[in-house]
Amino acid sequence: MNFDNYLSYLSQSFRDIKADEIDAMIDHIFNAFEKQKMIFVIGNGGSAANASHFAQDLAKGTKTKNDNSKRIRALSLTDNLAFISALGNDEGYESIFEQQLKTFASEGDLLIAISGSGNSPNIIKAIEWGNGNGLTTIGITGFDGGLLHKTNKLSIHIPLNDMCTVESIHSIILHYAVIELKKKMEKEQNIHHETISGKH
Repeated sequence: MNFDNYLSYLSQSFRDIKADEIDAMIDHIFNAFEKQKMIFVIGNGGSAANASHFAQDLAKGTKTKNDNSKRIRALSLTDNLAFISALGNDEGYESIFEQQLKTFASEGDLLIAISGSGNSPNIIKAIEWGNGNGLTTIGITGFDGGLLHKTNKLSIHIPLNDMCTVESIHSIILHYAVIELKKKMEKEQNIHHETISGKH
C-alpha cells in the first residue's frame, strides 16, 4: 500500500465513525466541566499515550483567556508511575486503574477508557468499578469493541481491524473534541461576562 492508497483507506475509515457518539462525549465532558467534576482518562500502550495527551489537552488546551475562569479538571491515570508500579508489583497489573479510581474518584466523575481491542483486563476492571460507583463511563474502541464496548455507558467505536490506524483516528477524534470544547467554554464565558456587564 503506497501513501495515496493509505490516505484513501483512512478517508474511508472516517466514514464509519458515528458523529453523534463524539458529540455525546463532548456533551458529557462539558457537563463535567460545568459541575467541576473530575475527568479520568485511561489506556495501555499507544492508548496510554493518547490518554495522557488528551488529559493534558483537556486541562491546559481548553484554558480560556480569562485565567481566573474555571477549568476542565482532567487527569490521566497512566502518568502516576510510582503508584502504577507499586500496584502492578503488589496487586497485579489488572488493578492499576481501578485502585487509583478508588483513591481519587467520586460519584458524578467521568471515566474515559481508550482501548483498541476493548479487552484489556485493567480497563474492564476500572469501567466496572466506575459503573458501580456512580461514574459516567465512556469507551473509545476499535476492532469489534470487545468487552469495553458492551460494558461502558457510552461508546465511540471505530470498526477497524488495524491497531495503528485505530489509534491514529482516536487521536484525531480527541483533538477535535478539545477544539469543540474550547469553543463551548469561550461561548459560556462570553455569555457570563455579558450577563455580569449588563447588571451594572
